Amino acid sequence: MSTPERPAAAPADALPQGGSSSLADGEWHRMHPLTPLFKGGLALLVVAGIVITNMRDKMIDWVVRLFAPDSGFSPNGGDPVDWVLENDLVLLALLAVLGLVVLLIAVFWFLWRFQQFRITGDHVEVRKGLLFRSHRRAPLDRVQGVNLTRPFPARLIGLAKLEVVGAGNDANVPLEYLSTAKAEEVRADILRLAAGARSARLVASGATSAQTAREAIIGSMNAGVSGLIEGVDLADVAPESVVKIPTGRLIGSQLISAVLWVLFFGAIYVFSVVAMFLGMTADGEKPADIALATIALSLGIGIPLAIAVVGITWAQISKSLRYSIAPTPDGVRITFGLLTTITETLPPGRIFAVEVSQSLLWRPFGWWTVKINRMTGKSAVQQSSGNAQQFNIVLPVGRRADVERVLELVLPGIPSAEIAAMWENGVVGPTGDDPYRTIPPRAAWRRPLSWKRHGYRLTEHAVLVRRGFLWRRLAVFPLARLQSVSISQGPIDRLQRVSHGQIHSVAGPVTGNLSGLERDDAIALLDGVSRAAALAASADRTHRWAEHAPDAPAYPDGDAVQPPGWMQR
Repeated sequence: MSTPERPAAAPADALPQGGSSSLADGEWHRMHPLTPLFKGGLALLVVAGIVITNMRDKMIDWVVRLFAPDSGFSPNGGDPVDWVLENDLVLLALLAVLGLVVLLIAVFWFLWRFQQFRITGDHVEVRKGLLFRSHRRAPLDRVQGVNLTRPFPARLIGLAKLEVVGAGNDANVPLEYLSTAKAEEVRADILRLAAGARSARLVASGATSAQTAREAIIGSMNAGVSGLIEGVDLADVAPESVVKIPTGRLIGSQLISAVLWVLFFGAIYVFSVVAMFLGMTADGEKPADIALATIALSLGIGIPLAIAVVGITWAQISKSLRYSIAPTPDGVRITFGLLTTITETLPPGRIFAVEVSQSLLWRPFGWWTVKINRMTGKSAVQQSSGNAQQFNIVLPVGRRADVERVLELVLPGIPSAEIAAMWENGVVGPTGDDPYRTIPPRAAWRRPLSWKRHGYRLTEHAVLVRRGFLWRRLAVFPLARLQSVSISQGPIDRLQRVSHGQIHSVAGPVTGNLSGLERDDAIALLDGVSRAAALAASADRTHRWAEHAPDAPAYPDGDAVQPPGWMQR
């Protein structure tokens, strides 16, 4: 929204134009010239190649009949390329191909001309389209994070996709594609403006803004090829990651997890074989026929199931490789991915729930994983994709020290002593003097293995939900970002004098379901969380965090920003 003191010509928070190469200047800018090629152009070329390969003879016959009906060409009379060479039509054929290429370039050029973005002090906006136009806008004070994705083909020529994550369904605003260096600058500008700084970072040199389209393409391609060899993502791991995951541990954890897929698909295979064997035996089939049918079933079902297990395991390993997590002035920066590299920056206060979990298979090794709930700005279908799920994993696998470091990053408002207590009483517990309110013995049948663990604890800063025996879980819901809390009681619950509780958060892998609570404990949950959440929300200052940073350093233009140690205690 406009402020009274803002000039009509430009936003108040726009950067000055005196030679700065920053794109957060309130003016409209275009994407990288090769953007249309990666936003459907590659698929168009592949489809066109398939069509031309399968219909080459018919297409040449149609063109020849159109321009030279008396040439005597027959599509069944041999290879059309030989016919073109024999009739000295090479120049004409090359001109036709050149015309097609020029047409595609013209189409891509028009598409590129009508894709623009701008960054003001209040919004990130993207507009595109010639016939069907669209205009998307993301308020900076509602930014949940900024993702920087480098698909493998785009990395080859130094391009990256930037996605501003908004607070709402299908609220993300993509900026695709930009050169990698420019995308890094734009990401930093967006996050610092979202922090409440008066303007974004200034870059000393103005060479970038003066580049032509040709220079931009050549520069990004040179940087992409050399960066792929030397390591294009070195900037993403500075500052240094607080967690180092050995490659052997990462691969081993995924291979162990693959045992569950082997058991699942193996059960399907065994059931199919047994059902077929019983059916053929009942029909009086010969043993030789049954053996042949079993072999055929193994080839038809067993091999595809094995390929599925390998594919799922490799996908998880490749997504988790090159993992790093580090604090930055703009939030927690997480990088992962082997071929397609994704870098996500989570600003303070944009994490709504955190869960530490451990499967039974990981218990002998002391490994844990950490997941979060955050607003993704994607629809339910989009959230089911692999990348969306990966965004919710902030630690693929780690030991206790790794988990505590990550918790201190993603829960900056909770003291270290409280995080240590979470581990002893929540993640591993219960201990002798258990502070959690759990299921009473009379309702133990609801959770026969985990009824002593199943419960909650209300602290000054969060609600802790502890669950599971075979799969241990501890969910942490910061009070300042709690959505709501509810309790319910069915007829069987009333007979046992217990209740069901629910901690409500944004959609994600972390849930706050509680069952079999004592009636008094359920009422205490409702009343206590309601009061504590209201107090925590009124004192929360993560909405525009840089505005409340004491003694914040300044950029060259004098704008205060969050100090790098904002998450350190």
